[in-house]
Amino acid sequence: QVQLVESGGGLVQAGESLRLSCAASRSITSFNAMAWYRQAPGKQRELVARIPSGGRVSYADSVKGRFTISRDNARNTPYLQMNSLKPEDTARYYCNVAINWHDYWGQGTQVTVSS
Repeated sequence: QVQLVESGGGLVQAGESLRLSCAASRSITSFNAMAWYRQAPGKQRELVARIPSGGRVSYADSVKGRFTISRDNARNTPYLQMNSLKPEDTARYYCNVAINWHDYWGQGTQVTVSS
């Protein structure tokens, strides 16, 4: 079992930046993929960015060029650098790590972007 805890969310104005972090309750030595998802009120959870083990990073079209996912190589947890934030980026952001093809999720961190 792994517990994930996100941090770094907050209230910002359009055009500003935030960096989200994900902490794990134990060391993750191997993984299938790690990712960030988000869910806005009344909408389905959507994939924002993903790093598969040994594969190419992918992004949702809506965040390409603005968001960057990276990995803490020691802890195998993801970061999400979010630049040029827009009001439509407002959502709860969730860290996801797949270990032995089992998905682990954090409780999420709220990001609110005002216009």
